[in-house]
Amino acid sequence: MNKKRFLVGRIGQVWVETVIYTLISFSLMGLVLAFVIPKIQENQDRGIIEQSIVVLQNIDSLIRNLGGPGNQRLLELGINKGTMTIDAQNDKIFFNLESRYQYSQPGETVNVGKITVQEEKKGNINILNLTLNYSGNYNLTYQGLKGTKAITASSVPYSISISGVGQDNSGKPIVNIEVIK
Repeated sequence: MNKKRFLVGRIGQVWVETVIYTLISFSLMGLVLAFVIPKIQENQDRGIIEQSIVVLQNIDSLIRNLGGPGNQRLLELGINKGTMTIDAQNDKIFFNLESRYQYSQPGETVNVGKITVQEEKKGNINILNLTLNYSGNYNLTYQGLKGTKAITASSVPYSISISGVGQDNSGKPIVNIEVIK
């Protein structure tokens, strides 16, 4: 009987130890994930910001190298996060996104080539505004009109058509932008 009682007590102890070790390992994994996941998100956001800057640089290069009236260029654009806005009324193209990554100092303006980067901090989130300003140089239109078009994140890439239309009364080249889904 003593032997049987010893085995029952031993089996119970093994189960208690198993449960305790399992709880300890889960709590350690939780602690590691609590520190690792924000860093992963921050690195993803940094990549998205850099990709957005490259996309705006490509759009700028297409507009500046468009040539004369009738020339047209197509651009495939994938947006994973944020919103790109074509503001033909003010002759600007800008990209807004929220990020955990701090690209620059909040409140300061940073120029990356022709792109102006402004950052604002709200809590743990940084709101970035990347702007291409063509006022004074080009007359932008969206589908032939002076309107505004917001392009949001999508799993399917957008096709953007950029074409030269001619010149306005002041001699500025007219660049028409159309979004083809």
